[in-house]
Amino acid sequence: MSRIVKVGLIQAKWEGEVEAMIRKHEKMIDEAADKGVQILCLQELFHLPYFPAEQDAKWYEFAEPIPGPLSSRMQKKAQEHNLVLIVPMYEKEMTGVYYNTTVVFDADGKMLGKYRKNHIPHVQGFWEKFYFKPGNLGYPVFNTRYAKVGVYTCYDRHFPEGARILGLNGAEIVFNPSATTKGLSAYLWELEQPAHAVANGYFIAAINRVGVEEWGPGKYYGSSYICNPKGKIIAQGSEDKDEVVIGDVDLEMIKEVRNLWQFYRDRRPETYHKLEEI
Repeated sequence: MSRIVKVGLIQAKWEGEVEAMIRKHEKMIDEAADKGVQILCLQELFHLPYFPAEQDAKWYEFAEPIPGPLSSRMQKKAQEHNLVLIVPMYEKEMTGVYYNTTVVFDADGKMLGKYRKNHIPHVQGFWEKFYFKPGNLGYPVFNTRYAKVGVYTCYDRHFPEGARILGLNGAEIVFNPSATTKGLSAYLWELEQPAHAVANGYFIAAINRVGVEEWGPGKYYGSSYICNPKGKIIAQGSEDKDEVVIGDVDLEMIKEVRNLWQFYRDRRPETYHKLEEI
């Protein structure tokens, strides 16, 4: 018996202004809903440019509390369309304390919780430690109406430990909202996350923005995709267009794959103490 869920990913260019960017996404959310999408994820810091390409305190003013005006606006969209909506934002906990946060709304609009990006890069063109504290909420899995979902944001994808914990916590689909450019890590885009999908027996949905931004370290190359637990990409977007990437995910495949590859049974956590020592 199949358990089919229609998953959508939005990749989009920066519009040059925050309200225009929000409105574009609202329109694309409507488009996704009209196409029957049940779970929809937006790109990292979806309503803003990728501002960590520079270090400037002016960007602190764009952080906002959750709940807050933007999250409430997205919450209404989830409720309007009976849509699970995964929304990456710039969160203000208090003045001077900011996180790269993703909020998960269930199909009735209820806020199920949030994930705060755990691994924060600080290299040329990606100065995120200037803006974000490391996450402090662990690796939560959200039991939505349609599937159990986890979030693993952008740079997180280079770390297998959290990807495994999400699987152990019950994730069926892991969403990776990102802002990544051509260059150093492009060849890893279709390598690391399919590997996580195989190693953990779940679906991965990876989202990347498109276009060139004034502050950006290069061209964002889109190519958002959905990958099944066998490591096969089943839906993928273009490198340069605003679009909703849609794929049908059969959650029964998780059982099929885990019956074949017994990675959870054969784990040896008692031998992994070195991970805690270094």
